[in-house]
Amino acid sequence: MRAVVIEEPHKLSVTTVPDPTPGPGEVVVKVTAAGLCGTDVHMLAGEFGPTRYPVIPGHEFSGEIVAVGEGVTAFAEGDKIAADPAIYCGACHFCAIGRGNLCEQWGTIGITVDGAAAEYVKVPARNCYRLPETVELRHAPLIEPLSTIVRGFDIVDPKLGDNFLIYGAGTMGLLYMQVAQRAGAGSVSVVDINADRLTVAKKLGADHVATSADDLERRLGWEVVTDCTGNIKAIEDGLTRPIRGGTFQQFGCAPDQELAKFSPFRIYNDEIRIVGSMAILHSYGRAVELLGKGVIDSETMITHQFALDEYAEALETFKRGTGRKLQIVPDKAPA
Repeated sequence: MRAVVIEEPHKLSVTTVPDPTPGPGEVVVKVTAAGLCGTDVHMLAGEFGPTRYPVIPGHEFSGEIVAVGEGVTAFAEGDKIAADPAIYCGACHFCAIGRGNLCEQWGTIGITVDGAAAEYVKVPARNCYRLPETVELRHAPLIEPLSTIVRGFDIVDPKLGDNFLIYGAGTMGLLYMQVAQRAGAGSVSVVDINADRLTVAKKLGADHVATSADDLERRLGWEVVTDCTGNIKAIEDGLTRPIRGGTFQQFGCAPDQELAKFSPFRIYNDEIRIVGSMAILHSYGRAVELLGKGVIDSETMITHQFALDEYAEALETFKRGTGRKLQIVPDKAPA
């Protein structure tokens, strides 16, 4: 089959590799589409610690099952599915206490094992979710990023009427915004230095948008401030914005060696809660249901589709901040 392979940091190829074969408890999926995200950029740059090279990227995907391994009874050839990419050992301390996303042997399809930027991908059957009839295959790769948002909300545990400030109007910020609206936010404000992105945020229902939080009128601050950029300047600014007793959530993936400055006195004096949100935990199935209910405007979110041979171009498009969710479509011919 044809596949994208990250051979090592800064080295990418599109080549022919052996077709995957399902082992016991596994299925092989013909990939309909695979979404790009910031993690893929970090992987190619050698900035995402768990990556194991060489690897086929692609952890946001959907498709149709074309082969099932021994012992698989819940799925059959022809089933349309999306899959939780997370792989846990099930035996370490963190798995034992139900925190598999912090697993000592943490793995992910498309990061530590071969993923879906290919014609076919091998997946544990236990990770698969049959799609509701209301969800199109081409929309279903949105389930993975949406499931990380669901996990983020589990951690923040907002109250009805809380006011949200979101840094970043890219894919994750816009998904976070749409979930916050449906979760009973009092208001949702979005900050992004890209004015074009703010136009989309406003279209999708943001109450207030600005290129700087200084331009937003909320004297006391926001109950929930979330960084969806991973940008150090945005993070440092965001840490100054929660209301007393409020929460700052680090949701975006910053380079693993970067450091941010903040005021420990303010954290103490104003009882600011700082929380992280790492990947997916008991949230993928709920994301399937939310997408099926139309919580996300999928058509607006997906803006670009690229062939396998255009993967490098897709990454450059992503890094320029052009569009929203970009997808790799293995069946698509290069332009």
